[in-house]
Amino acid sequence: MSAAGPAGLRRPLLPRRLRGPVLLLSGALLASGCGSGAPDDPAARSGAPGYPRSVRDCGHEVRVTAPPRRAVSLNQGTTEILLSLGLADRMAGTATWTDPVMKGLEKANAGVPRLADDTPSFETVLDAEPDFVAASFASTLGTGGVATREQFTRLGVPAYLSPSDCAGKDNSGDGDGVRDKTLTMDTVYGEVRDLARLFGVEQRGEKLVDDLKARVDRATSGIDASGVTLMYWFANSASPYLAGCCGAPGVITRAVGAHNAMDDTHEEWPQAGWETVADRDPDVLVLGDLTRDSQTAETAAKKIEFLESDPVTRNMTAVREKRYVLLSGQAMNPTIRTVEGVEQVAAALREFGLAR
Repeated sequence: MSAAGPAGLRRPLLPRRLRGPVLLLSGALLASGCGSGAPDDPAARSGAPGYPRSVRDCGHEVRVTAPPRRAVSLNQGTTEILLSLGLADRMAGTATWTDPVMKGLEKANAGVPRLADDTPSFETVLDAEPDFVAASFASTLGTGGVATREQFTRLGVPAYLSPSDCAGKDNSGDGDGVRDKTLTMDTVYGEVRDLARLFGVEQRGEKLVDDLKARVDRATSGIDASGVTLMYWFANSASPYLAGCCGAPGVITRAVGAHNAMDDTHEEWPQAGWETVADRDPDVLVLGDLTRDSQTAETAAKKIEFLESDPVTRNMTAVREKRYVLLSGQAMNPTIRTVEGVEQVAAALREFGLAR
């Protein structure tokens, strides 16, 4: 689920590399993304072997003239891919976090500036002097977010959007989008390969993909959870965001052979009433355990407290049996940590005696 937050209020000076071309624009032109690219782009002067190179992404060509050296990741999902590819030394900043960084990446992440815990301002990102920008969600890299990809590219900064948020998905509505095509991990693996290609570390990308596939195979080997119903609650106790059929929770559900109690909706994260939740009475509740602070009931502890005290939910099967699976927000989004979600749900179903 996208994690929008307040933009920064400070308006810092624009970065030196972009100051010249941007100062030729009025504030209104900058806001609309009109202008020319940066003429003094060090990547364009480098003549790196094997470059320029490009990938096709969400209907756009993303082209780099040299391996990026000052990448900014606008969402935790793309951040953890770049860190997993060993690219911390080529990152100028990160933003929009829902959880602690993935285990094993703490040291690498500590050396990368955090521009904002939530959504940064466009000026804050430009102040980091990026030569490449990546984002997990169209709500971040798009109208109403940090900026559109056109605003970045017109300033000479290539911008990449995770294909999992556009392939077979319509983001034109007010919510988190609607999928007309079921997401698979192949789309996430494709994102890893895209970023590895743009940064010139293809072998690292293939190794990461192989490792992720092997983890899924180990976690699901011989599992059979047919007949088991799962429900995924991301956040909000007043009107809960529950996972629809076809996003990352769908990947997890299919991997273990279970059934999603909300699979009759193609919305990514539809909101429902608690009467609907109780009526569907899932066998297991998969709860987002978030560390951000933008909705009610962000942590799993707060969710469980609500479920066990509310008169509508406290008699549900999963609540009476305390069948809770606690996942990070990133595991419930289309990221490399969806694999972590597969592992944890599979292990829990075996522990509950609901899967062989």
